[in-house]
Amino acid sequence: MTLRRKLLLVALCTLALPVAGWLYVRQMEMLLREGQAQALEASARAMARSLVVTHAPLPQGGGAWFVQETPNPITIDGYGDDWAPMTPWSQPLGARGKLMLAEDGNWLYFYVDVRATHRVRADAGDANVMAADYVVLGLQVGEQQRRYLLASAAPGPVSARPLDPPAPGFPDLLVAQWQEDGSGYRVEGRLPRKLGIDAIDVAVHDAGSVDEPIASWRPLLRYSPQLSDELAQLLTEHVRARVLSPDGWVVARSGHLNAPVAEASDQPGWFASLVYRSLLANPLEDAQPWADEAPRMNLADVHTAGGGGATALWRQGETRGSVVLAVAVPLGGDAKDGVLLLEQASRAVPLLANRALFGLLMTSFGVLLVAGLILLTFATRLSVRLSRLRDAAERAQANDGRLDGQILFDRFPMTDAPDEIGDLARSFERLLDVVGGYTDYLRTLASKLSHELNTPLAIVKSSLDNLEHAALPPDAAPYLARARDGVARLGQLVRAMSEASRMERAIAAAEPEDVDLGEVVRGCADAYRPLAGMRELTCQLPGSPLILHCAPELIAQALDKLFDNALSFTPEHGWIRLSLRALDDGAEIELSNQGAPLPAAMQGRLFDSLVSLRDKATPGDAPHLGLGLYVVRLVAERHQGQAMAHNLADGSGVAFVLRLHGMPRQRLGI
Repeated sequence: MTLRRKLLLVALCTLALPVAGWLYVRQMEMLLREGQAQALEASARAMARSLVVTHAPLPQGGGAWFVQETPNPITIDGYGDDWAPMTPWSQPLGARGKLMLAEDGNWLYFYVDVRATHRVRADAGDANVMAADYVVLGLQVGEQQRRYLLASAAPGPVSARPLDPPAPGFPDLLVAQWQEDGSGYRVEGRLPRKLGIDAIDVAVHDAGSVDEPIASWRPLLRYSPQLSDELAQLLTEHVRARVLSPDGWVVARSGHLNAPVAEASDQPGWFASLVYRSLLANPLEDAQPWADEAPRMNLADVHTAGGGGATALWRQGETRGSVVLAVAVPLGGDAKDGVLLLEQASRAVPLLANRALFGLLMTSFGVLLVAGLILLTFATRLSVRLSRLRDAAERAQANDGRLDGQILFDRFPMTDAPDEIGDLARSFERLLDVVGGYTDYLRTLASKLSHELNTPLAIVKSSLDNLEHAALPPDAAPYLARARDGVARLGQLVRAMSEASRMERAIAAAEPEDVDLGEVVRGCADAYRPLAGMRELTCQLPGSPLILHCAPELIAQALDKLFDNALSFTPEHGWIRLSLRALDDGAEIELSNQGAPLPAAMQGRLFDSLVSLRDKATPGDAPHLGLGLYVVRLVAERHQGQAMAHNLADGSGVAFVLRLHGMPRQRLGI
């Protein structure tokens, strides 16, 4: 990872500031919510006590049948099309039935839907009607009650049979419609509203059950305009109130949710609303179950308040950028009188939280931007200075291992800087001075030795020539032969060192050209076959020409050195493999041979000068100086590549790799 990236990561650590600010704004938003919830709950409790003290018509007890207001006229035909808008709020009737009640200015309508796959049919006047499927409808006016039996053997109009004696005010005959299908039957009818019915009992008899229908007289519960007027007198602005029965039925409502907006600029945009919902607000309840037109609110918070406790929750508002606080408290201190629900829409909490968050984010990101720019500028300057040091260090060494003359005569860059980079530059300068002197000494050592050793060798050789003409004891002849052999070997060593210096200059002066490297390798392989003797020599070349800008005579010379080395270490009946492969940016020549593996300590030193793994030469043999692989390395470096050696994976031998990228093309001056 670069230095600039590391400092950029350090700069990103300042993001902890906006994160901490975001947590603080969330905590502030929660405190604002709690304060608003406590204030609205206190208002709800005070309003509930006022309703009780003023003896407002509150819903008493639970288990009542709620009568809905009809949104459209109802036709008595036994079908539920007219009841579709009220179906979501149907009231359960036993295990398999449901009941819906509705009224308009003249009539009280009832609709009974019973699910039964097996039917026992009989008319209300049949003798066996009590063993069939039927519905008992009970009416109560004041203290008097009367029940009617509804049954039918076929779909169509049905007349209800009274089960009780006649009573004043009760009709003697009820007319309804009976419809059925494979899933059950439905009974639809109507009663004059002027009867003033106070309670109703609906019991469903299933012929397949031995249990008798249980009477469940329940009072009728309706929406109360009088109670709504009482609420309107107690409400404050921008608050909506609803009185609910213990079962959640809305019996009164008043007020509207219209959060005030002082100015047009206070209207939050879609992005601000999204930020508030995503980053600041705790999860909000969905607004759909709290719709104003719903006749019943079967919600957990309402039931909790119906049990005697107060609840408060936040939900989404009807308008963009608003939230609604809903508080439910029991009327009269317990659940018998129902629940008072107050709702208050607010844009103040989202606006304050958004403004605080955006202000904090803008400040934090401004600080982060300034800090990031400062650190980036510092990192860029530091990176540029280090890059200059790197470039100067890379330019200090020429291709032949000598130090660049410009570095020798000029000052190393940034040595005058007073900081740590200046100290590093001065250390580099001192190091290059020492390395330059030592490198020059090593490079001239061979020529100096070859020059200095010529005169002593000539003196020793002339002395040995004189001794041959002198009278010597017979036992001195072997010693004289050994001395002459040693002088010859030293002479060969001096000549080889001089030859190595001339070879380096020859390689540096070689002229490149575009050649097919495959033809060069093929020609070398053909020349090596007679020299391989009993050894198996194989050559693998690419199918298409491999053009490389190179010096073919140098590559052939390097292959000669590698083949000579492989021939020395390959058994008499072993194998030698020569291959050429194309690379994306050059070529790779590999010469592998069967033989003993390379020592691990020598794999990185084989291509150095005067390094050899061959056995010591016996007296009379020519010494081996280890210059062959050194020449291979010089050829590879001249072609901007490298020479490598490694043991084969199966341990059967050694592979020498010559990776070439081509020699640089020179521009011709005009």
